[in-house]
Amino acid sequence: MKIEKILRKHADKTYASFQAKLTPTIDAELFIGVRVPEARQIAKVYIKDPEYLIFIKKLPHHYYDENMLHGLLISEMKDYDECIKEVNRFLPYVDNWAVCDIMSPKIFRKHKDKLINEIKKWIKSKKTYTIRFGIEMLMSHYFDDDFKTEYLKLACSNKSDEYYVKMMVAWFFATALAKQYELTLPYLKKRILPTWTHNKTIQKACESYRITNEQKAYLRTLKYKE
Repeated sequence: MKIEKILRKHADKTYASFQAKLTPTIDAELFIGVRVPEARQIAKVYIKDPEYLIFIKKLPHHYYDENMLHGLLISEMKDYDECIKEVNRFLPYVDNWAVCDIMSPKIFRKHKDKLINEIKKWIKSKKTYTIRFGIEMLMSHYFDDDFKTEYLKLACSNKSDEYYVKMMVAWFFATALAKQYELTLPYLKKRILPTWTHNKTIQKACESYRITNEQKAYLRTLKYKE
């Protein structure tokens, strides 16, 4: 397929080494070194080429950069049902946080009534990055007018002890504090979250410019002593 040649034209060995250090769960030999802005541009062009359909059907991919491109192509899909189908086909092959987090289908914004049911299924999964993706989609699409307190419970309903799940839960609750402070605060006051996630949530919230200094000062009083 021509796509590997295209990716290699954008190879940057220095960036490949940098990405390998950020993604230690992946063999360093599997990084071509395509920078994310360039990968996004490749996806925007390649999705107009019928060959992309062959590419996304060919799983598993060999290179990290191919998986990144796959996630970006899914993000560009315009048919919701087809997009969900491809997300569910790809998620079992996602094996690192970067590929997981690069997926953000634009079409999801228009179908949040149906998307929430998919999110509930993803969060119930036993696969680390499927759970992480589900929590991230909940965080990305349901913190504004359609926010419900039940989503807070949903975000921590999976008791996975995997680092990349716990980190996403902390990110979720820190963002919830920024957007829905009063409704989220009881989770910290009542210490509903596990100790590590509780403290990491407070740390990330205190790093946020969207939370006031007064709120940060109070949150620090809720932190477990280490």
